[in-house]
Amino acid sequence: MVKICTLSFLCLLIICSSFVPHLASDTPIPVFILGDSTADVGTNNYLAQSHATANFPQYGIDFPHQRPTGRFSNGFNSADALAKRFGLNRSPQPFLFLLTLSSHHFHKHLFKGVNFASGGAGLLDETGLNLTVVPLSEQITQFSSVRDNFTAKIGEPATEAMLNKSLFFISIGSNDIFSYFNTSNSMPKDQFISMLISTYSDYISMLYGLGARRFGIINVPPVGCCPYSRLIQIQLNGTNDCFSPMNDFALSFHIALDMLLRNISSQLPGIKYSLGNTYQMTLDAISNPKRFSFGVVDSACCGYGTLKAQDPCNSSAPVCSRPDRKTYLFWDKFHPTQEASEKAAEALYAGLYTSPISFSQLAQDN
Repeated sequence: MVKICTLSFLCLLIICSSFVPHLASDTPIPVFILGDSTADVGTNNYLAQSHATANFPQYGIDFPHQRPTGRFSNGFNSADALAKRFGLNRSPQPFLFLLTLSSHHFHKHLFKGVNFASGGAGLLDETGLNLTVVPLSEQITQFSSVRDNFTAKIGEPATEAMLNKSLFFISIGSNDIFSYFNTSNSMPKDQFISMLISTYSDYISMLYGLGARRFGIINVPPVGCCPYSRLIQIQLNGTNDCFSPMNDFALSFHIALDMLLRNISSQLPGIKYSLGNTYQMTLDAISNPKRFSFGVVDSACCGYGTLKAQDPCNSSAPVCSRPDRKTYLFWDKFHPTQEASEKAAEALYAGLYTSPISFSQLAQDN
């Protein structure tokens, strides 16, 4: 990872060297996205050894031109849906993709923001290590190199002012919980959650030190209710229910993260945040699917076997019909459909399931 970071930084310096950007007053606010597969828009496609990819036709069947892009979705994902609400056509491009562009196109994209999210990543570096992904620590290092190049081109005061107004969305934590259960971690739950929250705190402080002030934090959903976890519950006692130990873990994490953000907001002057409670949002969609216009909330749309969760959604997996794809909550055994991501972004932007403010208020100066 160190070699990747060093090479990335040098490439950025070379690419930026020919340009002094002009930021128009009506330019959309730059958006920077960090996290895991819920926000990855193709990062892992640029990791040759990654085992966490979504670059085959099923992932992208509803994307324009039915093109797979590395998004873990049938089409757009939550990063796209949020970015659109702040004036972009879709999520900013992946950092590793930007390094492949010519100077002209690199410049065109950079000041819209950057997506650093990597499928399989977690708060802890060891989460996803066997998959070859970009952990959150490395994502922040990549952002730091982007910041250095902003400073080189527009100066420190302009960079600081731009980043203070930029939006930073973070969606991470689910993979740490899955890893805890999959590896039969012997650490007590409360101790493990404290370690995750301490790590989260450090990363928010690091981003703050680099100029970030406006944070949209998307908390972990009830991971015990995804088809993968439901299959565990079926195997344990034959009932198609959510796997409560995972949900209890996710709820405890949500409560701890809420407390962290309340505390940190009084310690870091000028910070502004909105915490998206996707835990309760998803539970409400499952308990009352008609209210959210869903028809199937337990099974995946793409995959094999019971709940389409026994084998992964891959290049030969069957998928549900086009009309049905708008009624499914889950695309594969872990990830939401494009429709679910769109509804979630709409709710967060409007201030449903958020505290203390809505995501839309993050962009306001008052």
